[in-house]
Amino acid sequence: MRDGRQAVRQLHDRLARVYDRRWSRYISQTLTFLKTWASLPPRAAILDVGCGTGEFERLLVSDHSQQLIVGVDLSAKMLEIAQEKCQAHPNVTFCIASAATLPFSDHSFDVVVSASALHYFDQPALSLGEMRRVLKPGGSAVILDWCKDYLICRLFDLVLKLVEPAYQQCYTQPEFHRLLAAAQFEIQSAGRLRFGLLWGLMIATAVNPESG
Repeated sequence: MRDGRQAVRQLHDRLARVYDRRWSRYISQTLTFLKTWASLPPRAAILDVGCGTGEFERLLVSDHSQQLIVGVDLSAKMLEIAQEKCQAHPNVTFCIASAATLPFSDHSFDVVVSASALHYFDQPALSLGEMRRVLKPGGSAVILDWCKDYLICRLFDLVLKLVEPAYQQCYTQPEFHRLLAAAQFEIQSAGRLRFGLLWGLMIATAVNPESG
């Protein structure tokens, strides 16, 4: 698998200022779905991996203004926008980091979330292992991404591998679940759904079973 981190950074730096506007419907509907699915406790410490422009953070603090959230992303330009959105909330912070090398101590967070980012991970197994490492025992990872069980996603997967250097791959739901199991997560709940008429998404809540 090629190392696409520099390509991911360059792609999202370039798209940062138009990102929310260009994909407004996708962002709004997928992140609202993720927020509802995750049902995050207001006192939970949350890490958002691949946070982009901070739209998920904005959604969370609109309900619970004191929610403790850290967002990480490879794109400094995306994080600039995220910081602008959340500047009134000192409990929300952002930093540049790769999913494969999270700059946090073991057992730092109650919940890790990641939305529409897994298909950019050049080391998915390592990244999922990092998510589990920073979770407290019994903490959960909630991951939403494209699902290659749907025909249109399989077609886009083939095309993007040819034309987009930042793109790595998307997965079928069974492949995704095997990645979670390999990272020693226990899947608590999972779903697969259509977005619009053709597009497909999958989500899973996976628990860190590690004992204290």
